[in-house]
Amino acid sequence: MKDNLKETLLQPIFKGNPITVLVLGICSSLAVTVQLKGAFVMALSVIIVTGLSSLIVSLMRNSIPNRIRIIVQLVVVAMMVILVDQVLKAFSYSVSKTLSVYIGLIITNCIVMGRIEAFALGNKPLPSLLDGLANGAGYGMILIIVAFFRELLGSGTLFGFRIIPQAVYDAGYMNNGLMILPPMALIILGCIIWIQRSIQKDLQEK
Repeated sequence: MKDNLKETLLQPIFKGNPITVLVLGICSSLAVTVQLKGAFVMALSVIIVTGLSSLIVSLMRNSIPNRIRIIVQLVVVAMMVILVDQVLKAFSYSVSKTLSVYIGLIITNCIVMGRIEAFALGNKPLPSLLDGLANGAGYGMILIIVAFFRELLGSGTLFGFRIIPQAVYDAGYMNNGLMILPPMALIILGCIIWIQRSIQKDLQEK
């Protein structure tokens, strides 16, 4: 039992990462990774929505008629997204405004619906909760890595704080404007996928 829960928790972080392995949720990884703060909040939002949605659907799984299961799933996910959105507006309005429609689009995120359909509907609440949290964490980890390089090299900051000293700029350094453009997010993501699959290939050969 413990081994199964451990596998459920660790699998989506690396071997079965929803972005780099399953190639799901790509749109938001391009849209919200200009700044680390926005990527962090988006990652946390998806972790909460995916985990709680999977838990709720798992608790209801034996009473959901098969013909309307998709509708029920959408209602549950939409409820979680609305709660997260309202909390953000209440406690961090500036971040909510920056993320704009992308918080609402979590409803249509393939990762959320995919884990509910593939896992939560057929498993008990605790494994479903862990699966949802782990997949959200795997998704969030990639967002944060991409945002780290984009903000650092594109703006010279992290979480809005200056990291690259002024002396470096005085010596001739310039921020890379390409980093804050959407195509660069795709290039960084492609590099992460390449590195991960190379590591996995080496491990399999050993």
